[in-house]
Amino acid sequence: MIIKKLELTDFRNYVNLDIDLSEKVNIFFGNNAQGKTNILEAIYLCCTTRSQKRSHDREMIRFGEEEAHLKMCFQKSSLDRKIDIHLLKNKTKRIAVDGIPVTKATEIYGMMNIISFSPDDLSIVKEGPAERRNFIDMELCQLDREYMFCLSSYNRALMQRNNLLKQIQLNNSLRSTLDIWDEQVYGFGKTIIERRSRFVDDLNKIAAPIHNKLTDGEENLVIRYVPNSPASELQNNIFMSRDRDIATKMSNVGPHRDDIECIINGDNARTYGSQGQQRTVALTLKLAEIDLVKQSVKDNPVLLLDDVLSELDRNRQNQLLNNISGIQTIITCTGLEEFISERLRCDKIFKVEQGVVTEINRKD
Repeated sequence: MIIKKLELTDFRNYVNLDIDLSEKVNIFFGNNAQGKTNILEAIYLCCTTRSQKRSHDREMIRFGEEEAHLKMCFQKSSLDRKIDIHLLKNKTKRIAVDGIPVTKATEIYGMMNIISFSPDDLSIVKEGPAERRNFIDMELCQLDREYMFCLSSYNRALMQRNNLLKQIQLNNSLRSTLDIWDEQVYGFGKTIIERRSRFVDDLNKIAAPIHNKLTDGEENLVIRYVPNSPASELQNNIFMSRDRDIATKMSNVGPHRDDIECIINGDNARTYGSQGQQRTVALTLKLAEIDLVKQSVKDNPVLLLDDVLSELDRNRQNQLLNNISGIQTIITCTGLEEFISERLRCDKIFKVEQGVVTEINRKD
């Protein structure tokens, strides 16, 4: 799968942008706050309908404008396709695929498999469980349409249940109506737990040898799924937690409280790992994610690297760059010297300055 072209109108700091991308390595360089990351955000938005910054639609529209337009042309299975997205300040975004309107944003998921890696991802190990759940969910939603449906349905049911818990404190007669939402939370939650468990098992098998190589054989990594409740006990645990849930006005049992543990030589990396070890685990997770997508869809994902190389030491840089061979990669950075003179063949180079992108001819 290859992104061939990106067009933006009134998106972030871009008035108009029209660029053709190489199917190999694309570099966008320039000073900070010039618009490099906005390009990656636009690609991510076209592939998932959401911002990896978790921004609202209106926040991505250029200041003073009422709407923004994004168009991404891509090739998958030798077919040329196109995604159009209109962001509207006070209305729901409009999406079309190959000129045909899409009624649900979730229909976009899985059309393109992208892996995004930014400095924020380097802290995934030491941050809270929500970051690690998001890591699992974003990949599973791209690979498994049923999982995406279950996760979306679960979140809606959970929100309704939590609203009901707050009402029960004021009117205890509503307690019996919990059965309706308990059944939905259990039904969708059971599938989520089962799919997450399989995903982490598959990820662990790929990640262990990668991490061992990254650390020159000194560290053994185990990625362990830690569900808040086993799938087989979820229904009973939800029921048994009712009194506590009503008292706290929130649902305390379910996959929305799951976590994954990264164990290095028997110790939890979050608690006992050094910053260097935690960063190496984060890099391992991303490299394993690339291989997992390859195995699952029998194709290469598109890799987005947002100024992440400057955050890695030389060894980790080399390990990452060694794994992008044959993968369309879009990289942002502040300078070119380390790429041009030492390590990376840049097939297309773009200079970004105050929302203007200029392609630069590479001199061999």
